[in-house]
Amino acid sequence: MTGRIGKKQKAAHIAQILEDLYPETPIPLNHEDDYTLLIAVLLSAQCTDARVNQVTPSLFAKASSPAEMVGLEPSAIEQIIKPCGLSPRKSKAIHGLSQILLDKYEGAVPRSFEELEALPGVGHKTASVVMSQAFGVPAFPVDTHIHRLAWRWGLSSGKNVEQTEKDLKRLFPRDSWNALHLRIIFFGRAHCPARGHDPKICPICALYGRKELFKPHKNQKG
Repeated sequence: MTGRIGKKQKAAHIAQILEDLYPETPIPLNHEDDYTLLIAVLLSAQCTDARVNQVTPSLFAKASSPAEMVGLEPSAIEQIIKPCGLSPRKSKAIHGLSQILLDKYEGAVPRSFEELEALPGVGHKTASVVMSQAFGVPAFPVDTHIHRLAWRWGLSSGKNVEQTEKDLKRLFPRDSWNALHLRIIFFGRAHCPARGHDPKICPICALYGRKELFKPHKNQKG
């Protein structure tokens, strides 16, 4: 099947496998609106979506809008989100960005990468998730898991998530990015984990998987 298949052809086949397995692409983080999605994505940094979904009901019961969030002390936010990790940093970011949304955007979540990335605690990956999942703007959020799978499948040899994002955007049609990045996440969890992975029974690695092991660069994990 693999032979001398070109990278574009391989990418198209992988995309078809993923679409067949996951025709629906629900957003894995529970949220009520653009603002609660932004907060949930921020909390998901170095934390599983499942853990975030366990924490956000308590947080959003107390504060589900920027105005309500700034009414809480950062220390109170920190106590609620502690299970997500990095709680001192994340609580300050949540409180700070909520104040900025009130001061600068009348409480609304801005709809540009530049404005989102200027908010405390919001990097390019978080902004990409919000732009794609809240506003439907084509984006390809690449976390360490997608980075690992793209390398494993020979779609990218990027040494960091930024290069992998560029490689994937070149390989896949722009109108497929939003669904595709979620399909890769779903597939990784079910079929292609970082540890205990058997490539012989993986629907994609059995066809295209590299034989050598993935080695995260510098501080990258997963």
